[in-house]
Amino acid sequence: MTTFTRNDYVIRAIRPDEWERVKQLRLDALRDPVAHLAFLETYEDAAARPDSFWQDRAVHSGTGSPTARQFIAEAPDGTWAGSVTLLVEEAGTQDWAGFPVELRQGHMVGVFVRPEHRGNGLVGALFDAGVEWAWERAAERVRLFVHKDNTRAQAAYRKLGFEASGRVVAFSKNEAEEELEFVLERPS
Repeated sequence: MTTFTRNDYVIRAIRPDEWERVKQLRLDALRDPVAHLAFLETYEDAAARPDSFWQDRAVHSGTGSPTARQFIAEAPDGTWAGSVTLLVEEAGTQDWAGFPVELRQGHMVGVFVRPEHRGNGLVGALFDAGVEWAWERAAERVRLFVHKDNTRAQAAYRKLGFEASGRVVAFSKNEAEEELEFVLERPS
C-alpha cells in the first residue's frame, strides 16, 4: 500500500474494515454547502443505506481492489480530513453517461476536503495519490466531471493540471444543468 505524507497528513487508501469511517465521511461531505453541485446523491439517500452497502463500498474501493481506490487524508489527530476515489474505466466499455470509453482511464469521483482543512494543498496531495495509482494501472488519462456552476472546484482542478476537454453532459440530478469533463493526460 502506498502511503504519502504531506504537511503532517497521511494520504493512504482506505482499508475494507474502515467502512464506518467511509460512511461518516461521505455523510459529512453530503452536508457541505456545495454538495448539491458536487455529488450525485443526497444526504437523505446516503443515510438511509444499510450498513451492508457501506461495507461493500469499502471492500470494493479499499486496499486490494484492482478497479477502484478511495484515498483519504488523515490529519495528525486521526481525523479524516478529505477523500477522493479513483475508478478504472476500461477501453471498449460504456461510461455512466452512455458514451464509449475509448482508452483505459481513471475516473475521479467523490472529491471532498473538510472546510477546516481547505487551502493548504490537501486536495493536491489526494489527487497526486489517485493519479499515481491510475498510472500504476496503465491508465492513459484521468478524468472527472464538475458542475458548470462549481467554479471553485474548476479552478482547483485547473491548478492541478486538469483541462476542460470540451465534453459536456447533463447533470444527472437535473437534466437542465450541465457538467464539464476535465482531463489530465498521462505524461509522455
